[in-house]
Amino acid sequence: MGVEGCTKCIKYLLFVFNFIFWLAGGIILGVALWLRHDSQTTNILYLQLGDKQAPNTFYVGIYILIAVGAVMMFVGFLGCYGAIQESQCLLGTFFTCLVILFACEVAAGIWGFVNKDQIAKDVKQFYDQAFQQALMAESESNNGKAVVKTFHETLDCCGPDNTIRTFTPLWRDDLCPKKDSILETIVETSNCHRKIDELFSGKLYLIGIAAIVVAVIMIFEMILSMVLCCGIRNSSVY
Repeated sequence: MGVEGCTKCIKYLLFVFNFIFWLAGGIILGVALWLRHDSQTTNILYLQLGDKQAPNTFYVGIYILIAVGAVMMFVGFLGCYGAIQESQCLLGTFFTCLVILFACEVAAGIWGFVNKDQIAKDVKQFYDQAFQQALMAESESNNGKAVVKTFHETLDCCGPDNTIRTFTPLWRDDLCPKKDSILETIVETSNCHRKIDELFSGKLYLIGIAAIVVAVIMIFEMILSMVLCCGIRNSSVY
């Protein structure tokens, strides 16, 4: 015998929440794949300076997001099916998966919060090393100039900070994005440290919003799944 009354409303409410959860998993998976193949990040994070590879901390977080999105889609489907079938076993499995996923999200959030500044810092250090090599007389023997030009063209920036941009104009025509005049290069082109900060802070901000929305949905789903499970158990007694 199926559930009735308020428990039946909870059943369909849980189905709707799980469908939203499934869609959110698909959106997170899509966003993660977009961030993974975004031209700005791929152009920069695939660079290699001699034997040194660009920092890949950002991609670690992206791979975590891809896994989370795929698992969310599976768990959302499991919740939808369990709610419609009124299966205590499936709902119990769904609740367990939600608890594990919620714990993983909290752990990933802590990891991201701890490393959010480190990601940009590592990339800026990598850029500074390439920039120094590009200014050296023997820079033709390494790819420092190519790495710096990739940064400048991808981020539309010029130099590590405003001081160097102002007082070392000799390398601008060779390394920086072309402008109509030197004055436009100084005024219109930002320093690369600020651009790197903007690049990663903007993407991490987007990830943070998605994580908060998903966490709220998961909390509601855990509550509803337990209430529905108890309702199914009580209805089977009568």
